[in-house]
Amino acid sequence: MRLIYLSLAWVLGIYLGSKFEIHWSVTVTLLGISALLIIPFFRKRNFIWYGLCLVLLFGGILRFHFVSEGDELQNYQGKFCKIQGIIAVAPQVKDQTTILRIEAKQVKVKDDGEWQDVSGVVQVYAPKFPGFTERDFPYYHYGDLIEFGGVPRPPESLQSETDFDFAAYLARQGIYSVVYSPANVKLIESGQKNDQMEWIHHLRRSISASLEKALPEPQCALAQAMLLGERSSISPEVSDDFSRSGTSHLLAISGVHVGIVAGIALSAGIWIFGRRRPTYFLLALAVIWLYVVLSGMSPSAWRAATMGSLWLWADWLGRQRSAFTALAFAAAIMLAINPRIMSDVGFQLSFAAMAGLVFLTPIIQNWARKVFGNKEGEVSSTLRFFITSFAVTLGAVLATLPLVAYYFEYISLMSMPATLFTLPAVPGIIVTSALTGLAGIFAPGIADILGWLPWFFVTYVIEVVRLSAAIPFASIDVEAGAPAVYTYYGILIAALWIPKNSSRIKGLTAIMKAHFLKVPGFVSRIPTKWIVLPLVIATILVWTAAITALDSRLHVYVLDIGQGDAILIQKENQQILIDGGPGSEEIMEELGDRLPFWDRTIELVVLTHPDADHITGLIEVLQRYEVEKILTSGQEHDSNLYMEWDDLIEEKGIEQINARVGQQVIMADGIFLDVLHPGETPIEGATTDLNTNSVVMRLKYENFSMLLTGDIEIEAEALLLKHDCRLKSTILKVAHHGSSSSTSPGFLAEVAPLIAVISAGEDNKFGHPTEEVLEKLEKAVGRESIYLTAEDGTIEFISDGEKLWAGTEN
Repeated sequence: MRLIYLSLAWVLGIYLGSKFEIHWSVTVTLLGISALLIIPFFRKRNFIWYGLCLVLLFGGILRFHFVSEGDELQNYQGKFCKIQGIIAVAPQVKDQTTILRIEAKQVKVKDDGEWQDVSGVVQVYAPKFPGFTERDFPYYHYGDLIEFGGVPRPPESLQSETDFDFAAYLARQGIYSVVYSPANVKLIESGQKNDQMEWIHHLRRSISASLEKALPEPQCALAQAMLLGERSSISPEVSDDFSRSGTSHLLAISGVHVGIVAGIALSAGIWIFGRRRPTYFLLALAVIWLYVVLSGMSPSAWRAATMGSLWLWADWLGRQRSAFTALAFAAAIMLAINPRIMSDVGFQLSFAAMAGLVFLTPIIQNWARKVFGNKEGEVSSTLRFFITSFAVTLGAVLATLPLVAYYFEYISLMSMPATLFTLPAVPGIIVTSALTGLAGIFAPGIADILGWLPWFFVTYVIEVVRLSAAIPFASIDVEAGAPAVYTYYGILIAALWIPKNSSRIKGLTAIMKAHFLKVPGFVSRIPTKWIVLPLVIATILVWTAAITALDSRLHVYVLDIGQGDAILIQKENQQILIDGGPGSEEIMEELGDRLPFWDRTIELVVLTHPDADHITGLIEVLQRYEVEKILTSGQEHDSNLYMEWDDLIEEKGIEQINARVGQQVIMADGIFLDVLHPGETPIEGATTDLNTNSVVMRLKYENFSMLLTGDIEIEAEALLLKHDCRLKSTILKVAHHGSSSSTSPGFLAEVAPLIAVISAGEDNKFGHPTEEVLEKLEKAVGRESIYLTAEDGTIEFISDGEKLWAGTEN
C-alpha cells in the first residue's frame, strides 16, 4: 500500500503542476521543508512515509514545470527553409497526403546559405505521390533521410467542431512545428534508424501488402487495423458502424483493446492448457506483445501493453491486488518520463481499462460463477471462457465509460453486447491475418488459400457490428463534464470500498452514535472538532472574499501579456476587457490575479481588431468566463484563430455588436466609454487596414479620462483630427505598441496627455516602442510619466473621478 501512496502522491503532484502556475522557487522551498520534516521523525516510520509523500507531491509539481516546451526548430517558424531529417515513425497514408513525423537534423534558410545542425520534430503533410523514382508506392518509409522545403509553423488548435486540442496533442509528443505542402521532397538515403525497428517496419509493410493481395475490402482494411494498427484504409461507412456500435476500440491497439484482449488471451490460455504454469501466462503475454510489435511500437500501444503485462503477472502470482500497486507505480514512472501524457486520452483509457480489470473483473467473475455454476461455484472450461470474456469486457467498459462520454461525447448502448459477441473472433483475426500476411511474403499462392480464414473472422465481426449499429438508439450523444466524471468514479470507488470495509464502518457508526447520545440537544451532540473545522474554513472563505473584494474606485489595468494588447477596466464587480494578447496562459494568469476568485463573469469584451496579438487570448477568455456582450470593429479575417473566435461566439450565443462612432458604453456611477472610431465607412488603402480600422474608445469618469487607441496608424489619427473628436485625455494608451506608424505630432498635441502607457513585449522583434515615438512622448509628458509593460510589468491606474493613482508590478 505504501508504494501506492507514494505513486499517487507523485501523480497528484504532476496533476497539480499541470493545473496551477506555481513558481518553481515556492515549490523548491516546500520540497525542502518536506524533506527536513522527515529528519526529526526518522525513527517513526509512519511519519517518514508521510514526509516522503509530501516530497513526491512537490517533486511532481516541480517535474512538470521543468518539462521542455519547445525545440530549436521553433526558431525557424515563419521562414521558408530547407530541412533534412529522418522519418521517425511509420508514415500515415491519407487520401491526398502522407503524414510524416520528421526528426530534423539540418536546416538551411537560404539557397546560398550553409546547413545548420538543428534538433526538433516536425510533422509534415507531404504529397502522397512525390514522384520518387527509387521505389514504388507508398514511397515514404520509416528510417528514410529526406530533404524538403517549406515554412515551419506552430500547430493550430481548431476547436470549432470538437474540443480536440491538436496543438496540445502534438506537444505531448514533443512536436511544436508543422509544415504544409512541402516543396521538392527528395529521398537522400534510407535505413537511418535503429536496425531492429526498421526491420519491424519493413515486416509491417510486407504483411500489409500481402493482406491487400489476399483479402478483399472491407475485410482487408479491418485486418490491417486489428493486426497492424493501420486504419487509414477503413471506409467512412464501416468506421461509422464501429463508432455507433461502441466497438471503435477494436480498431486501435490501445488501452481498452489491449486490456480486453489480455483477458481474452488469458482465459483462452487457461481453457487450452489449464493452469499449468507458466504456459497460459506466456501465451497471453505473447499475444499482447505481438500487438505492440506489429503496431510499430506506438507509444499508446507500448504503454497499454506494459500495464497489461503487469496485470497478467499479478494474476499469475495469484495476487491481483498487487496489480494495482504495479499499475500505479508504472503510471508514476511513465509520468516521470513524460509528464504531459497525463492529459493524453490514450493514457487515461489505458489506465482506466487496466484498473477495471483489476477491481471490477474479479467481482463480475465471482457473481457469474455463482449464477451459472453449481453449488460449489464450479463451471465447465467452456463456460469459464465465456464468463471470463464477459467479465473482462464489462469491467473494461464500466471503467472507461465516463472517459468515453467526456472526450467523445457519446455513449454506445450496444457497446457491451457488440463487444462481447465480436471479441471471441479477435484472436482468430490476429492469428489468421498474421499467418496469411507472413505466408504472402514467401508463398503468395498459399496466402490466397489461408486468406479465407481471416476473411471469415473479419466478415463475422463486420456483420455483428453492422447489425448492432443498425439498431435504433444504438448510441446516444451526451455532454458529460468533468464533475460528472469525478462523481461517477467517486461512486464506483465507494461501491468497491464500502463492502470490503463494512466492519470499520459499523464500528465508526457505533462510536458516532454513542457520542451523539451522550448530551441532549442537537448542537451539543456534535463533536467540537467537527464544529471548529467548518467554522475555520468558513472564516477563511469570508475573509478571503472580503480581502479580494474591490473598492468603489475605478481600476484600469494595462496587462503585461507580452507583445500585444490587453486592458482590463474594473469597477467593483463590473469588468470590461479590451483585447486579450498573443497567448492564453498570460491573459488567464493576469485575470486570475485581478478578478475576485468568485467572479466568473465579464460584462463586455472588446476586440479592437482581429490580429493574433489581440485575439488569441480572448479565445481562452470566452471558453473560461461568462461573457455577456462583445464589441468588435466589424472586421473579419481568414485566419484559423478568427474562425475559432467566430464559432465560439455563435456556440455560446453571445451578443455581438459592431463598434461605430457615437456609441456609448455605460458602466456604473457615471463611467462612460465613448466609441470614436471606426466610422460607417472603413479606411482603405492604408499600410495595414486591420490596424487602421481598430476600435478607438475614450474612457471618462468625471475629471479622469483615458484614450484607448488599439493599433490605429497615422491615417486613422488624421481622420479623428478631421472630425474634431474629443481626444484630450489624462492618459494616452499609445497606439500600435509605440510603432513609428502611429503617434503623429498633431495627434499627440490634440490628446495632450499627462501620462503615456505603452503595451509591448520585452526585446520584441519589431523594436517596439521606437526611439522616435519615445522622443515625442518625452517632450509631451516627460520620461517619468511614460509607462512600459516591458519594463514595469502590469500597470494599474486607480481613480475616484477626482484623483489619480498609478502603480506598477515591477
